[in-house]
Amino acid sequence: MSSFQGIWVPIVTPFHDGAIDFIGLRRLVSHLLEKHVAGIMVCTTTGEAASLSRQEQLAVLDAVLQLVPAHRVVMGLAGNNQIELLQFQGEILQRPAAGLLVPAPSYIRPSQAGLEAFFRTVADASSVPIILYDIPYRTGVTFEQATLLNIIKHPQIVAIKDCGGNVATTLALIASGEVDVLCGEDLQIFNALCLGASGAIAASAQVRTEDFVALCQQVRDNRLTEARATFFKLVPLINTLFMEPNPAPVKAALALQGLIGSALRAPMQTASTAVIERLQQVSISGA
Repeated sequence: MSSFQGIWVPIVTPFHDGAIDFIGLRRLVSHLLEKHVAGIMVCTTTGEAASLSRQEQLAVLDAVLQLVPAHRVVMGLAGNNQIELLQFQGEILQRPAAGLLVPAPSYIRPSQAGLEAFFRTVADASSVPIILYDIPYRTGVTFEQATLLNIIKHPQIVAIKDCGGNVATTLALIASGEVDVLCGEDLQIFNALCLGASGAIAASAQVRTEDFVALCQQVRDNRLTEARATFFKLVPLINTLFMEPNPAPVKAALALQGLIGSALRAPMQTASTAVIERLQQVSISGA
């Protein structure tokens, strides 16, 4: 079974004139691979998957798979219509990938038993590992700790993207040894790694990627003084990248570096002048 370690990047989806910019996408993927990220996650929240059609999502996945070994690619799978979700899962699984990143169904707010049934159904239908995505402020669903600990007993659920905001639950997940815990809150990366998280899924790591990769390695090597210094150098950048709704500031930073354009799909808006000015003040190059 796959193991999820290190820095995984939920890649943005570049646009040009309203369409997916595949040239920019390939440029960004190549750039991240050169920085030695553990893997790429496509069609996530950061990738504006909710604004992409199913066919567009598959096209993004196919484009990334042309550049990245399948064992380093994870696909986002989100939705609240379970029948359609399972159909789309079947289409995705016709392609090779390391796993699927799956949040709870949003808006409909299922019970704890409903959450267990949902993840059991998705995991039973999957030929690749599942990363459970716990993000209550987007889905409207809060997992009870006992529910999560039950769900992760499924052999196909091997990791969790932890954005739950509950330290006790994070500790329980790490202590269980059942799953790889990947920090999903960029400002929590240092302490999560020190507690025993196996890595992070970090939108911010599209910028100053080498510093995020170094941070993870420094903690692994027990060089905590160096790791702390690396992290504190990243804090101003992380704070700036979340001043406005993700991924607008990330795209603005990548545009400043000439990697992609800054366009988003409505109703998302491009980053404000204030954010762009702040990005120009904090180091986005790592120099």
